[in-house]
Amino acid sequence: MEYVLETKNINKHFYKPKDFHVLKDISFGVKVGEFASIMGKSGSGKSTLLYILSTMDTDYTGELYLNHELVTGRSHQELSRIRNKHIGFVFQFHYLLSEFSVLENVMLPAKKLNEKSHADIKRDAMQKLEMLHIDYLAQQRASRISGGEKQRVAIARALINNPIILMGDEPTGNLDSQNSDNVFNIFKRLKEEEGLSLLVVTHDEDFAQRTDRIIQMEDGRII
Repeated sequence: MEYVLETKNINKHFYKPKDFHVLKDISFGVKVGEFASIMGKSGSGKSTLLYILSTMDTDYTGELYLNHELVTGRSHQELSRIRNKHIGFVFQFHYLLSEFSVLENVMLPAKKLNEKSHADIKRDAMQKLEMLHIDYLAQQRASRISGGEKQRVAIARALINNPIILMGDEPTGNLDSQNSDNVFNIFKRLKEEEGLSLLVVTHDEDFAQRTDRIIQMEDGRII
């Protein structure tokens, strides 16, 4: 089985104010081209798990593999590069820089990665905006566009370095049902047309039901 992401016995504790075993023996994988969702009540550990999978949180025991490579134990600098190059991340809040244009926002992670010329990055960014049908917004200031549009710009930005997996933390949490549908359809198209793997934490039952697989969490375990 071809896994893009895999965990072996991941455990995490919060030690303040007292010891709380937040993730318990998490072993699972996301297959290449799979669109999986994570569901569970508030406090079940979903977002905590996602931050470990995204390499942002390194305070855990167990092993995390990306593309069959062990990433656990790498330096913060290495992880920052792995994260920027291989993982696209879409949050509930778009985190766009309001004073920059839409195009500039999408280009930022590629400029940070610094593997391509400015002209190539600009071309790639326009291509992502076209794919999401928002290329006409390229020169608009990010503060000037609607909530649904901002989330699509955030998705374009997450895709700019052609990641192997796209992760989402409640990416439709702030959107109305029409814009939520838009985001779902974009994700589905990325899976079907680009072969992208996706892992999305959501409270949205309708959204989750339409993904390939629901990973259900309860009290820090996958059930």
